[in-house]
Amino acid sequence: MSKHGNIAGSNDDTSTVSAKATQACNTMTSPGRYELLFLSVAVLFVSVCVAPLTAERSASGYRRQIPKMDEAFLRVHNELSSNVVVYWMSNRCYQCLYQQLGVVPQAPTPGQQSSQDFIVDTQHEITLSVNSTSEDQVFCTVPFHFGELGNYSLWVKSLQSPTVNCTIVTEAVPVNSFIPLLVAFLIFAGLVLFSAISRMIIRLDFVKGILVKIGGTMETERLINSELGSSGRGVPPATDTILPPPPSPSKRLRSLDTFRGISLVLMVFVNYGGGRYWFFRHASWNGLTVADLVFPWFVFIMGTSIALSINSQLRTGVTRCSVLKKVLWRSMQLFVIGVFIINPNYCLGPLSWDNLRIPGVLQRLAWSYLVVACLDLLVARGHLDIMTVDAWWSPFLDILFYWPAWLFVLLLEVLWLCLTFLLPVPDCPVGYLGPGGIGDMGLYPNCTGGAAAFIDRWLLGESHIYQSPSSRVIYHTRMPYDPEGVLGSINSIVMGFLGLQAGKIILHYRDLHNSVMTRFLIWGLFLGVISAVLTNCSTDEGIIPVNKNLWSLSYVTTLGCFAFVLLALVYYVVDVIRWWSGAPFVYPGMNSILVYVGHEVFEDYFPFRWRMVNTQSHAEHLAQNLIATSVWVFVSYVLYKKKIFWKI
Repeated sequence: MSKHGNIAGSNDDTSTVSAKATQACNTMTSPGRYELLFLSVAVLFVSVCVAPLTAERSASGYRRQIPKMDEAFLRVHNELSSNVVVYWMSNRCYQCLYQQLGVVPQAPTPGQQSSQDFIVDTQHEITLSVNSTSEDQVFCTVPFHFGELGNYSLWVKSLQSPTVNCTIVTEAVPVNSFIPLLVAFLIFAGLVLFSAISRMIIRLDFVKGILVKIGGTMETERLINSELGSSGRGVPPATDTILPPPPSPSKRLRSLDTFRGISLVLMVFVNYGGGRYWFFRHASWNGLTVADLVFPWFVFIMGTSIALSINSQLRTGVTRCSVLKKVLWRSMQLFVIGVFIINPNYCLGPLSWDNLRIPGVLQRLAWSYLVVACLDLLVARGHLDIMTVDAWWSPFLDILFYWPAWLFVLLLEVLWLCLTFLLPVPDCPVGYLGPGGIGDMGLYPNCTGGAAAFIDRWLLGESHIYQSPSSRVIYHTRMPYDPEGVLGSINSIVMGFLGLQAGKIILHYRDLHNSVMTRFLIWGLFLGVISAVLTNCSTDEGIIPVNKNLWSLSYVTTLGCFAFVLLALVYYVVDVIRWWSGAPFVYPGMNSILVYVGHEVFEDYFPFRWRMVNTQSHAEHLAQNLIATSVWVFVSYVLYKKKIFWKI
């Protein structure tokens, strides 16, 4: 959200401040003099060195505010004989009202101009509208994408009455805020390349020989210096020193842990700030950003793991009742942990019920896990045959075998559609899917989320849901709204069930890699077609837009499409041709609960966060967030080596 307004007047000069400090110093006792002398020096330093960084005196005599991160400086020059009002609107804001930027007074005399300074947003393209103040007349509209920390001038001139010309001139070139991203990419790409080259070198025969010699020499020296080399101990026979044969390769699919790790690492990175880039934050309402991808993928792969886990337990003879008890216990643990970590005041004492937020990420995971696991327990089979039937209906066996669960999920989706589009919401249109605020031309400012928000307020209470939704950034909404609310949990179950279907494909077509990947891609194509129909291949114009806040049906089908395609790719590279071991993502993927809870609890502690030199720098934010995320990857690697895994 852009920050703008008139520029405040100047403060006392540096000399005046220093004089006052010196006068006060002379009237105090000796210890006080030194303290005040230090204070006056500090004030002088701030006035001389720091003030120029935050304000700059313009030619007209008043201070000009310096833009911060994701902002630019704009000076509007008015050569008209009347005052003008400048309005602005983000082009990412769908059907929004213009917001007033400020008023520029009329030119003092013909042939001259008056000026006014503003700060404008640079994250997205905006449209400036120059209007008259006396009557509702639009002189001109100018769409423009300002660059970060750039310096611009908007000239409002009268060519021939009533024609008004508006021209934007770049006075100072903006900085390229994407250079830190490029540098970070090159660094990580270099590390990957270095690792790959190192592995290739180690595999060379002569390098192996050198390593064997070094290893043999070190082992001999160790034996000589150890207790085995003492005169009181005999050397065991050669047959006793032969190691047992290595265990058979694990049946665990590394691609699933890799997929989960990719989702988790991205989730940690965007939760820590993502370098303060807008595309690493959640979309304000409709549409997708990188931050909107990770949570549904995590739910998806959770469903895949449910299918494999329950099948494994049933094959070993565990009863369904025992599995159900474990599912209930794990769901309750996830929910309780989630309530604690999203209410950070637990460190200060008992949680207060008055403003306790109930929904959250782990709570949504707990609910989705409970329902999907129970559905699978109802229909799962302990012994599965590989699908090799040649009948026309054989490709649908992995669905037909579980038709009761599919029927239940379809009924759940019908329930979501009915509640979303038919439930009456006070003072709001039926079936409203908008953000409220200034969206929809400001007609429904208090209708954020429609039925989804209404159900949350009715069931949980307004004080127990999220108070600062992402819709406030662009749409200036005032109502609280929870993106992990009750109604959206229905579609998160659908997402988990799609992941369960991926697990069924792996079980039914095990060892038939081409069949597994083909069905993954078919499912991705099928869900992609549904998304295209629902959204009309647009951000805002479709029947059901892609919306993470609502967890809309098109959001689930779109992210389900991406998940099937990505899983097929990772499955092929990691488990089929084994070009990639999945590192480093496989390590956090095998310790996902620990990494997620840990990154939430220790978010504000070193080495995950520290005081930055320049808080208005994308480079510093990006470095901090990447280092924090990398630390968690390293922690998960150490735990993997120590064989420590936190499971609930």
